[in-house]
Amino acid sequence: MENNSQKKSQSRVTVASLWLDIKDALSGSEADYTEVSMRKAIFLLSVPMVLELVLESVFAVVDIYFVGKLGASAVATVGLTETYLFLLYSIAMGISFSVTAIIARRIGEKEPEKAAISAVQAIVIAIFASIPFAIAGIFFSEELLALMGADEWVLSNGYPYMQWMLGGNVVITLLFMINAVFRGAGDAAIAMKVLWIANGLNIVLDPILIFGWGPIPAYGITGAAIATTLGRGIGVCFQLWLLFNSGKHIRIFVSHLKLEWETIIGILKTSFGGIGQMIVAMTSWIFIMRILAEFGSQTVAGATIALRVMMFTMMPSWGMSNAVATLVGQNLGAGKPDRAEQSVWFTGFCNMGYLILVSVIYFLFAESLIALFTDDQDVIQIGSKWLTIVSYSYFVYAWWMSASQAFNGSGDTMTPTKINIVFFWIIQIPLAYLFGKELGFGYEGVFWSMMLTETSVGLFTLWLFTKGKWKETKV
Repeated sequence: MENNSQKKSQSRVTVASLWLDIKDALSGSEADYTEVSMRKAIFLLSVPMVLELVLESVFAVVDIYFVGKLGASAVATVGLTETYLFLLYSIAMGISFSVTAIIARRIGEKEPEKAAISAVQAIVIAIFASIPFAIAGIFFSEELLALMGADEWVLSNGYPYMQWMLGGNVVITLLFMINAVFRGAGDAAIAMKVLWIANGLNIVLDPILIFGWGPIPAYGITGAAIATTLGRGIGVCFQLWLLFNSGKHIRIFVSHLKLEWETIIGILKTSFGGIGQMIVAMTSWIFIMRILAEFGSQTVAGATIALRVMMFTMMPSWGMSNAVATLVGQNLGAGKPDRAEQSVWFTGFCNMGYLILVSVIYFLFAESLIALFTDDQDVIQIGSKWLTIVSYSYFVYAWWMSASQAFNGSGDTMTPTKINIVFFWIIQIPLAYLFGKELGFGYEGVFWSMMLTETSVGLFTLWLFTKGKWKETKV
């Protein structure tokens, strides 16, 4: 009886402790991530990062659900526009890798003033980076869509969507950059709350602006872009207010509002590798979409819907991997490289277990998942085929996510860039063209080329990580 009583008591303590950790993670922990236990550090960072990205992917899924009601060409408009947005994402994410690494290193070194000054420079960089895309989107949207092989409906009705998305892209770059500051500092809960607000507004505004409501007219596909821009714009305003008023690990004061060209140059130098790796990956996707466009709008629509489903299911893994970048940066700054490595292995195994489960779901329910967004049988067949094929590579892809974020978190952004050049440009694009066009396997051949490439890049990145040279990076 006494043993049973002790076990029940221990169980209650464990549940209470877990609940306190969850509340701490969601409200924003002030813990020193270089000192608390590794499991607790990963938990406190991963929970808000996972929830942040899950909501981001929920928005992507809801968005394509409503757009899907307008037909395959409307979905294709989103997919073709996203090929250009991926270039923007590559720059914003590439710089954000550098920003997270630098902020994390300064926080690990116990230099919050330098971290705040670096954050201001990152915001300035984000604003200037958005300008070329805004000009291209506002004045050349029809030409850009035509370049990607858009059909007549897309060229006639879809270009305003691109004008809004690219023209208002500054809200996207600022969301990326400021949340990268919060994550690097360890304020992952703040980044989560920002995206909850931004994407929550998007979800509410989407059906209203797409289909109309009361005095609000139906803007169709353009309404989806307006909703996104408004929601993210409000999210950016909330970010700035928090950055100046409530950061627990980082906070900007008026004294920090100054240009420091040395810091800007330092961020940009460290960013080259991050931008490079993302540009390689994203432009590879552009070429893949261009090849798929040869097989018609239904193929592009199937691939676009499948990508949204993949984004939704992979976000928990990306959340855990983002925690790795923060932990690696802070622990290297604190002079604890072994602890930094430990965080990668622990997260990698968690990622692998989760993505194996996702693969099983894909394999069993691929058609049902795609059918949630369209009743076009051809689109369902194409999208489900991609999910089925990609399910074979996920258990390895989990390690690519964790190991590449270890390099980025250390500030060694050039190594993932070189890896991406080889596997996504030199191998994946020619292989997709060979399988899809030359050998006549069609869109299935393109999907198989992607699965083979992603399996290979995962194995190679993990092998390179075990060499340990990333521990010696200086930022």
